[in-house]
Amino acid sequence: MNKSRPPLALIAGPTASGKSALAIAVAKAANGVVINADSAQIYADIDIVAARPSADEQAQAPHRLYGVRDGADPCSAADWAALARAEIDAAQESGQLSILVGGTGLYLRTLLEGIAPVPDIDPDIREEIRAADVADNYAALQAADPEGAAKLNPGDTTRIARALEVIRSTGQTLAYWQNHKEGGIGDDVTVAPLILLPPREWLVERCDRRFAQMLDHGAIEEVEALLARDLDPALPVMRAIGVPEIASFIRGETSRGEMIEAGRLATRQYAKRQYTWFRNQPPADWPRFEEPLDAPGALDRAVSIITDRL
Repeated sequence: MNKSRPPLALIAGPTASGKSALAIAVAKAANGVVINADSAQIYADIDIVAARPSADEQAQAPHRLYGVRDGADPCSAADWAALARAEIDAAQESGQLSILVGGTGLYLRTLLEGIAPVPDIDPDIREEIRAADVADNYAALQAADPEGAAKLNPGDTTRIARALEVIRSTGQTLAYWQNHKEGGIGDDVTVAPLILLPPREWLVERCDRRFAQMLDHGAIEEVEALLARDLDPALPVMRAIGVPEIASFIRGETSRGEMIEAGRLATRQYAKRQYTWFRNQPPADWPRFEEPLDAPGALDRAVSIITDRL
């Protein structure tokens, strides 16, 4: 291992794929510190709903960035990357292996590749574009940035508006800024990654079982406490998988059975999106592990894939 590029283990994949158990096993095998890379698990308000590692699990190895952010304070990818860099530096100083674990691809990409240094958008330009019809914005984007427009769905209101406001406010396309990313640590570390992509049927069953277990362990009470804070419903913590579904039940808008089915469906859909992202977006040479981790010997094999690259 090149000492100028210290090792960084990375475990990623869809929700309920077994990432936390694998991270603990790697930490035990390689004197590691588990660093959260899940956008929901960072919030203190949703311990149960976000399926944060239990106290017993966290006692088995050092865990960082779990439940460290108040739900009223949204954590952007750039915010998380700064927190993660500090934890990685601290682990390296103490001679421990940093183990990133989570399912938020944007967090991981931002940390490794950096962020595009897009200047602040002129508020008047943003307001004008956000108030316009998506078809008009798409036509304007096609004229100003045909290559960028071709990559977007004509009905994608948010991304079209973002691309157009960047051009009008900065004079450069979004692709230009993305090609000038800064702050990434990918060139400063040697990544030992593993992407968990277990059989879909196994994952669906795990997702369904997990949501039922959350309800048994206090998820409803947790969301009740969150609602009592009267936070902005647009905040990430209020939109975390499970929160809207349980909140609807608490308000009497759905039955318990309807809430359970809605929660399971939302979890499955989220896992499907993550599965697709992690299958296609990370580098092709990052190993994909397709066994269920509870299969005989699978956990040990997964640990070895990571530790053999350290």
